[in-house]
Amino acid sequence: MEQIAELIVAVLLVAAGVFGLIGSFGLIKLPDTMTRLHAPTKATTLGVGSVLLASMLYFWITQGRLSWHELLITMFLLLTAPITANLIAKAHLHRFGDMGKLPATGTPSDWATFEDEAKDMQPMMTKTPPNAAPPKQDH
Repeated sequence: MEQIAELIVAVLLVAAGVFGLIGSFGLIKLPDTMTRLHAPTKATTLGVGSVLLASMLYFWITQGRLSWHELLITMFLLLTAPITANLIAKAHLHRFGDMGKLPATGTPSDWATFEDEAKDMQPMMTKTPPNAAPPKQDH
């Protein structure tokens, strides 16, 4: 039974290396930012996830306890990688995107813009610092 677990750990580590290599190669060789986003967010995430799964399995088999640190790292990685890729894609779209080629948004704003319904509200300060100038009012 222990040999099977060691074999599974080895397969997971080799898969992690392959995914990491593919993700790194894609990050270097893909032509533009939008296609380069897929390499680290997909392949490298699978690579790091495979290493963490191998570590969890190893400690479960050798020490008889489940390591929760690896599980927390995996969950953090799976939550943050897509969010980061989304923010990079939005920034790239705003900076380099040709808005004429994109479909209409149905609002006066461009794509990837947060539209707040409470945009007409002005910020209110509850306390003014003693040496601060009074706020300017435009009428």
